[in-house]
Amino acid sequence: MKKQQRNMVGHGTVILLVGMLTGFGLLVSLLGGMELIPGTIISFSIPGDPGSWARAHLGGMLNGMLIMLVAVLITTLSLSARVAGHLYWMLVGTGYANTLFYLAALLAPNRALSFADNQFGESSIFAVIGLLPALVFVVVSIIAITMLAVNAFKSAESLADCSERVE
Repeated sequence: MKKQQRNMVGHGTVILLVGMLTGFGLLVSLLGGMELIPGTIISFSIPGDPGSWARAHLGGMLNGMLIMLVAVLITTLSLSARVAGHLYWMLVGTGYANTLFYLAALLAPNRALSFADNQFGESSIFAVIGLLPALVFVVVSIIAITMLAVNAFKSAESLADCSERVE
């Protein structure tokens, strides 16, 4: 595994870890506090509803796993250094942008779904901080996954060509 792929795994694990840690927020938002002593819940509240915490929890873990999976696929599919480099920044950037979006959505009354007020609440600086990079990287991620698919099919075609020559 090359250095760039190891870095992808590293960034993927950081994003995965953030997603895992937001599970504590999910727990607190569901229970209205935390049970440190069995049978005794220490009541306190945190920003965000259970649905937002669940999205941050699962979304972070899935983004981290996607980055790690593609790091492994780069070698498996024999992708060029150029394509691998593009996938690196595109997917790592997407992972961090989505993580920022999930966390900002917990603090933004409008769930960071728009720059302006919407049916969920008023806009805030957290809406802008979460939404702007997410909007940029949603386009970037679609391009990255398209690149991955195109190159996967190219790899499959070249393998088929090689096996036909052997026979």
